[in-house]
Parts: sequence; C-alpha cells; structure tokens
Amino acid sequence: MGRLQAIVVALGSAGRSENRQIRALGAPGGSMAPVDALKGLMAGARRIVAFTGAGISTESGIPDFRSPGGIWTRYRPIEFGDFLASEEMRRESWRRKLATDATLRNATPNAGHRALARLVEEGKMIAIITQNVDGLHQASGVPAEKVIELHGNSTYAACLDCQRRHEIEWVRRVFADNETLPICTACGGIIKTATVSFGQSMPETAMERARVAALQADLMIALGSSLVVFPAAGFPIMAKRNGATYVIVNREPTEQDEIADLVIHAEIGATMSRAVGLN
Repeated sequence: MGRLQAIVVALGSAGRSENRQIRALGAPGGSMAPVDALKGLMAGARRIVAFTGAGISTESGIPDFRSPGGIWTRYRPIEFGDFLASEEMRRESWRRKLATDATLRNATPNAGHRALARLVEEGKMIAIITQNVDGLHQASGVPAEKVIELHGNSTYAACLDCQRRHEIEWVRRVFADNETLPICTACGGIIKTATVSFGQSMPETAMERARVAALQADLMIALGSSLVVFPAAGFPIMAKRNGATYVIVNREPTEQDEIADLVIHAEIGATMSRAVGLN
C-alpha cells in the first residue's frame, strides 16, 4: 500500500462516522448546491488556507506545464545539477525562459485569484500555499507575506550564492549580447530564475511556513491542483488530519477526492466568484 493510499484509507475510515458529503457541482443528492455548501463552510471558518495549483492560472491563459502546449511537452526539463555544471545548459535554460516569458508577462489575475484576494482582504484567509510560479496571487492584491510559494517565482531571477534579486528584463538585455550568461552584480555568482528546478531542494522556509499554515487551518481549500506532486500535495492532507474541513475545487477528479469533505468539479473562477459573492 502506497503512502497516499494508506492516508486515504485511514481518513476514509475516520470520515464514515462524520457523515461526510462528497459532491460534484451539479450532481444530484445532498441538501444544498455544492457552491452554497462551500459558501456556508467559508462563512463559518475563521482560518481558511488555500492550496493552489496550475488549474487556477490556466484560466488566465498560462498553460499547465504537463498539458498540451505546456513547456514540458516541448522541452525536456533541465536538471539543477546540469544547470550548475554546464554553461550550455544555463544558456539553454535562459533561451527557453526568454522565449516563453511573454505568456507570463501578459497574464493577469482571473476571477479565482480575485476571489481569494477578497477572502484575504476580509481577514478570513490566513495564507495561500501555491505550487504556481507566476506571481498572479500577488498581482491580484494579496500581500506577498500571505503567499507561500513552494516552487518559487519565475517573474524574477536570483543569485544562487547571495540570493540578490535580478529582474528578467535586465537578464534579457545581458543575454541579447551574443547569449552572454548573466552573473550576479553583487557577488559574481550564477543567476537563475527564482524557481525550484528538478533536482533542486525545496525551499526550507516556504515548506515550514506551509506546514504551520496547514496546521492552523480550520478550512483547507485546494484549487486547480491534481494533488499528486509531493511533498507539496501533502499539506492539504496534513490540514485534514489535523481536523480542518477539506474542500477540493478542480475541473477534473483528483487523487484526494475521496478524503475531501466537499468536491466541486467545475471552473475555479466561476465557482469561487459565486461562493465569495463577487458576481
């Protein structure tokens, strides 16, 4: 029995005595529409935490990395060790980033992002744990200290030695000169997009902040995530095991639907706008 399967079995056994209701949007059964149920859960919660994945940003026109048109369908991921060891791999990494950056630069927050921003503004949502690297939660008005970026942020670059921030447009100008690799203006170190690459350690500070937020939550809402990428996908499970009500909003079924208290299979923007009252 795998790790997730074992957790599902354990939580499923406990949940049968709690009269859990798992419903898809528009499905028959239940005493109220799922969006109304979500609205009621949010009204009664004091410490809501969101866990967001690529699905919330696809509604802003950013392809899921794994979906058709996503970067992983066109390029083999560059391992962190290869990036460090090879100047050519670093050049290829910057070629890819600068070639695809227009999609990210042109993306704007959608209704799902704005709904979460409203909950933060109202003091209901204490944190947003995100797998995304697009910075759209901050662009929607959520204070940066409320956003926990597990996989970093691709809207800027950082020195791997001293962590000094460098803007992508500066990198673009440097690289335009015969593909010159950017180096840190402070210490001469290697510069990389401020994201977590394959083979790179997860950020300890962000992981600890996410753990604390998950344990504080009385309502965890996972939005737009397949919930299969660990260790990130473990935070909603952690919240559930600690007593939080667990809601999943996603267009497709997820690996964790069976342990959630409410599941809504629908567009995130429309669902959250109705639940929050933005319409």
